[in-house]
Amino acid sequence: MAASLRSARPHRDFLDIRDFTRDETLALFALAERMRTGTYRGTPMQGRALAMLFMKASTRTRVSFEVGAIQLGGSAHFLSPRDVQLGRGEPIADTARVLARYVHGIMIRTFAHADLVELAEHADVPVINGLTDLSHPCQVLADVLTIRQHLGADDPHPVAWIGDGNNMANAWIEAAALLGFPLRLACPDGFDPDATYLARAQGEGADVQLVRDPREAVRDARVVTTDVWASMGQEDEQLVRARAFAGYTVDEQLMAAAADDAIFLHCLPAHRGEEVTASVIDGPQSRVWDEAENRLHIQKAIMAVLIGDEPLLDD
Repeated sequence: MAASLRSARPHRDFLDIRDFTRDETLALFALAERMRTGTYRGTPMQGRALAMLFMKASTRTRVSFEVGAIQLGGSAHFLSPRDVQLGRGEPIADTARVLARYVHGIMIRTFAHADLVELAEHADVPVINGLTDLSHPCQVLADVLTIRQHLGADDPHPVAWIGDGNNMANAWIEAAALLGFPLRLACPDGFDPDATYLARAQGEGADVQLVRDPREAVRDARVVTTDVWASMGQEDEQLVRARAFAGYTVDEQLMAAAADDAIFLHCLPAHRGEEVTASVIDGPQSRVWDEAENRLHIQKAIMAVLIGDEPLLDD
């Protein structure tokens, strides 16, 4: 009996931005763009199944992965803590081994990054990071795809991150190091990005800087992006964070300090009046709805390559 449903090729995981090379990431963008415009009509997941483990709730992650798998010819199976034995204490390794006998790939959205790594170590099929507390690589790839669509694919457009040094900030740091665009992160003292991510990127020569003043971060930036001040699981810190993040709201004045053609991004959901004003997120510089749509396209490209064996680079 086969040990798993893996393809003949050695399987690959997508746990962090760095799991694809720069050339592979650019090829992913090209494939995702073909999917967005409809010039790609392949169904490489025909007869293949994706298990979707959700330890955290989501709108965009669930719908985009589920619809994407179906559009690629496969099936997607939603599993919440109430649907799997993880919620009753089954070891992650056991769940990984079992699911690998049923499905061809696993996407997980969870809290601890270590749980994602453990799942990947024991699952003999591709594992995709749908979000952890440490990194959100699918979202940032969708964001960069949006930038390339609206500002062009040739120039390294400067990006300003405003707010919490959370999983999104960490993924932006990895993307800047991989793709070579300048990144300025404005975070309040005590809410810095992960020190390992930041030190590694700067050690590799990436143009990534951590500052405290949002106006310093947005100077000459063509992309201004942010996230909620209190992420899922941090609701009890809302009042403390609201005080700490005073002055970090992305409003019209802050956008005016960026480049004239700057666009605004937000991974959503958004709290209008907190990290961003309604006039910005609903205004002419906002690209958040294209950004949300691009989750579908980039994740389809990732699934096509990892689960559907779609060629990424010419041999």
